[in-house]
Amino acid sequence: MKAFSERLAQLGWVEGRNIQIEKRWGAGDPERTRKFAAELVALAPDVILAPGSSSTGPLLQATSTIPIVFATIPDPVAAGYVESLSRPGGNATGFASFEYSIGGKWLELLKEIAPGVTRVAVIRDNTTPAGVGQVSAVQMAAASLHVELTVINFRSPGELEKAVAAFAGPASGLIIAQGAPVVHRKLIIALAAKHRLPTLYPARLFVAGGGLIAYGPHRVEQYRSAAGYVDRILKGEKPADLPVQAPTKYELVINLKTAKALGIAVPPALLAQANEVIE
Repeated sequence: MKAFSERLAQLGWVEGRNIQIEKRWGAGDPERTRKFAAELVALAPDVILAPGSSSTGPLLQATSTIPIVFATIPDPVAAGYVESLSRPGGNATGFASFEYSIGGKWLELLKEIAPGVTRVAVIRDNTTPAGVGQVSAVQMAAASLHVELTVINFRSPGELEKAVAAFAGPASGLIIAQGAPVVHRKLIIALAAKHRLPTLYPARLFVAGGGLIAYGPHRVEQYRSAAGYVDRILKGEKPADLPVQAPTKYELVINLKTAKALGIAVPPALLAQANEVIE
């Protein structure tokens, strides 16, 4: 939000002077998010910023006219938020949080940091459409990398704990697909540590919290870009005419403390590629 506000100010929109910003935080609670979506729509704002799928869906159910800009949605077409990436067609547009091919890159990086891994489970939240394309990309890469792949779909923390416990074993690792709720990140990181599973995450936030390695779009940059779309809409452009854009900046983050705890010696070549190394 700080990056979003700073970019808005650079574009001439300063809160308290020529723009008013109402904020709501759903904290991963679907009922609370639906309530707040209705509240915001009732205020009849000129435009609404929606971080991801959990807020965009309820907002689109609440309004088909107020412009909505989403900052990080894995697959807005599959979710039904836009007609196509090039021509959104409705009252929502914004920024996709990945390209499908990233799934193959995730598996390559996991094998690079933990070469002994031969069994990998991809974890995704079964309640969202996000992650389907990513899983397909991982599946395509699995055969050439000699990896046995499992997909773990979960709807609740308890379901996830049981599934990871059942999967864990020698030469095993995890990939967390985008769309796995950030509110579950502490549980996911704890399960990976408990079962000693080398795990690749889709965002820096997980690695800052103790995860091993992350590769994904630079999320702060996504919010700066979203501010640009908000600016264009405030100046008269329509969401239907603004194409959904893919990320332009990615980051690789490695946690050396976690690597040491897992007995992993991170290859120097991989460390050299990292945008950030957490020690």
